[in-house]
Amino acid sequence: MHAGLNIVVGTVFVFLLAIAPGEARSAGRIDNAVFSSFTGHITRQMGLDKQAFAQASTCLSWFYKASKKKPPPPAAQGINWRPTAGPLLEEDCPRIYPGGMDAAREDFARTQTLLSVCLTIYEFALVADQDDNQSYSTIELRDLFQSLSLAYDAGDSPRNSINTLTDRFDNWHRARTLDPVMQGMSTLYERGYRVTPNDRAELDRVMK
Repeated sequence: MHAGLNIVVGTVFVFLLAIAPGEARSAGRIDNAVFSSFTGHITRQMGLDKQAFAQASTCLSWFYKASKKKPPPPAAQGINWRPTAGPLLEEDCPRIYPGGMDAAREDFARTQTLLSVCLTIYEFALVADQDDNQSYSTIELRDLFQSLSLAYDAGDSPRNSINTLTDRFDNWHRARTLDPVMQGMSTLYERGYRVTPNDRAELDRVMK
């Protein structure tokens, strides 16, 4: 009787050992490119927004110089970025902005806002990677989704998670809104997430 019981206990123990690694994996790293796809989607749009902002900034300065007026300081838009000189020929500005200074000023404000949206969402995506390993654990992904009031199913495919996050980004970018992102950031902070030194370094890098 005791021998039979020992065999059963031993079998259960071996079975638990066999499934434990799988359970650990399911509770840990099943990211499968969610982080890299989400942040990559943001940075690609950020590159386009940088080019557009640099163009608007260069032409706005050109119109002010042509009119002999001193340009006003730019309005703060959350995260600011100073464009460096690019390949744009200033003589092209009247062709690019046939509406003149007013058109360039309007585009400057628009592109600055879009760039600020990208940078803020990028910060949010970095903060959600709590341990800075460039991958979302199931817990991090759950917290990320819940902070945005999205339903999260651990059994859902990584592709569905990627599509959900990139679609949200596209909607925020198109609407030039950060309200859901700021609320999500606040929720993550309440759960102990923070902007880490690694996050700061990455933000500094992409803003150059």
